[in-house]
Amino acid sequence: MSAVRVAIAGSSGSIGTQTLEVIRAEAGAYEVVALAVGSSADTVIAQAREVRPEVVVVTDPDRRREVADALPGIDVTDDLTALIGPADVVVNGVVGFAGLPVTVATLAAGKRLALANKESLIAAGPVVQPLRATPGAELVPVDSEHCAVHQCLRSSVDQGREVARVVLTASGGPFRGRSAADLATVTVDEALAHPTWSMGPKISVDSSTLMNKGLEVIEAHELFGTPYDRIEVVVHPQSIVHSMVEFTDGSTIAQLSLPDMRLPIGYALGHPHRISTSFGRIDWAQLSRLDFEPPDTATFRCLTLAYEAGRTGGSAPAWLSAANEVAVDAFLLGRIRWNQIPDVCVGTLQVHDGAVPTTIEEVIAADADARSAAERVLEELPT
Repeated sequence: MSAVRVAIAGSSGSIGTQTLEVIRAEAGAYEVVALAVGSSADTVIAQAREVRPEVVVVTDPDRRREVADALPGIDVTDDLTALIGPADVVVNGVVGFAGLPVTVATLAAGKRLALANKESLIAAGPVVQPLRATPGAELVPVDSEHCAVHQCLRSSVDQGREVARVVLTASGGPFRGRSAADLATVTVDEALAHPTWSMGPKISVDSSTLMNKGLEVIEAHELFGTPYDRIEVVVHPQSIVHSMVEFTDGSTIAQLSLPDMRLPIGYALGHPHRISTSFGRIDWAQLSRLDFEPPDTATFRCLTLAYEAGRTGGSAPAWLSAANEVAVDAFLLGRIRWNQIPDVCVGTLQVHDGAVPTTIEEVIAADADARSAAERVLEELPT
């Protein structure tokens, strides 16, 4: 059997580098044919010298020439969609709304999309969904929670009739159990100190506010078609149960493993088969307890905001995602406090125009409008 040809968008990030780890472990099973980064020239040069892809995408014009000079014989371009052509599977590990072109182009080309970029599906759900019907197109989630649900649903032959509810687990982030008053002076370093996962700054902050889980609720609805009133969140600090599906007969199927993103990455690369390398294997003799508790939605308001935006539909999820990106950037730069992140999102959604996008251009316009609205909210916040 010939090697599966893999393109990695966001190859310098956490998902991208771990994808390369999985490919190294599965010697000969996969061939990396394309890499894409924003501006991480040194990293992508080192990666390309190792795997010798056909295409390297660098979106930063200042660093692109540097990469091209270092990689003679490799096509170096600024076009993110150029990595789609030679690939069988595209791993979208781009952070934020910038990952949308990769999601759209991969599905439109009838390729398998290993999706770690939740924002593109959340923001452009009405546009992305029809593309999933493209012959050959396949969307396999890389988020550990959605990968878990994807695995659990394989035990059902009629998901529409048999699924009672989807239960997404959340670690609770670094501030689990703390009150709103306790969190008034949270620092950036504290918000980035996730107790379980090693992630980039944006996702780490989202985890600390539970916005990450809120966006995952919207993503679960988009991925699996589950109504919002049948998607629940439960806090599980050990991060061993990655999510569960309860069926109408009372059975609950859960996916368990130690927290290791290489497992869902490998699942997406190998689907419908499983890879041979064991990532996240549990030593059952050492596993002493599994705890679960409801989320504190009064303190962590972003989770409720996500449900509200999801139920509103149209471009509301896109507005929420954009407002949150603006707010998180502002927090990381010291412009606002941690507990003002949901304030920015609330203020932005209050002026949402109710639009329902039908084209990529309309999604991009909605994102831009939301960012402008969020910036206005930022300017009016008390210091």
